[in-house]
Amino acid sequence: MRSRIILLMSLSVLIILAAPMVGMHILPWTALVEPFSREPSAVILWYIRIPRVLVAFVGGAGLALGGAAFQGMFRNPLATPYTLGVASGAALGVAFVTRFGIMMIPAGGWIVPIAAFAGALLAVGVVWGVARLRPDFSTTVLLLAGVAMTFFFSSLILFLQYTADLGGSFRIVRWLMGGLGEARWEALALMVPAVAVGAVVVGWRARDLDLLMVDPEIAAGRGVDVVRTRAAIFLGTSLVVAAVVSVCGPIGFVGMMAPHICRLLVGGHHRVLLPVSMVFGGTFLVACDTVARTILAPVELPVGVITAFLGGPFFLWLLVRHRSIFRH
Repeated sequence: MRSRIILLMSLSVLIILAAPMVGMHILPWTALVEPFSREPSAVILWYIRIPRVLVAFVGGAGLALGGAAFQGMFRNPLATPYTLGVASGAALGVAFVTRFGIMMIPAGGWIVPIAAFAGALLAVGVVWGVARLRPDFSTTVLLLAGVAMTFFFSSLILFLQYTADLGGSFRIVRWLMGGLGEARWEALALMVPAVAVGAVVVGWRARDLDLLMVDPEIAAGRGVDVVRTRAAIFLGTSLVVAAVVSVCGPIGFVGMMAPHICRLLVGGHHRVLLPVSMVFGGTFLVACDTVARTILAPVELPVGVITAFLGGPFFLWLLVRHRSIFRH
């Protein structure tokens, strides 16, 4: 297992270092030592490509963390960070500000991520509140509440999109595809703290996740406060996903694929699985985004198209093989 982890880390470093240099035009390595130069190659590298690669890595790491945590908490191999309506809530926030032209006001560059973040937190709050109203609070109630909110928010998004003008409708559809075309250094100020806090919260509960995956009653018998543990994992992971979606849009399948692939590589113990999944998820999204911006250059594909193209067949394979994947 140690050799696999070392191989994964080495591959991750290689991809992250190479990705900023790759594009429609291959940039010279000398641009790396000229961060404040006004040369076009240095400006492209330091103000466009490097922040985009870092946003992709942090975003992929956050989605993979959320997927690993939710799959363990729900004991469901098909659980994803978007199961609880986080993505649809964020999309509703973006659709709202797009439909009513709020994004056109001064400081509009921050309006979209703030609206998406607020919408995602709204979805989390509603789902959590509904689940807590039930006396038999469980992950099943959370899951069903999340599915219900996803459908409800999706209907509101369709309404806003239908009543918007042609330009607004296009912007809503384009954002729903997920993409990193607007990733800049400022986006990291929102994502990094949220992902760091979520990683600490979920990582602190790694042993509890191992026990919850076996059986909640066994976990309770081993001294785990099941309700408090679920609450901490749910809220910490939702914060991460809300921050990622507010910047990158609803990029699907990363949170489902990365934990399963890493589970095959390093096993199911979350103390190892969580950090490895974050590294793999971040590297995977960097690679997918590199393909998205180069495969049809100068036209750029939304990275969500690439991840969905890979995720569909993986999902079908997972339906057949999920029992073997979840062995510790």
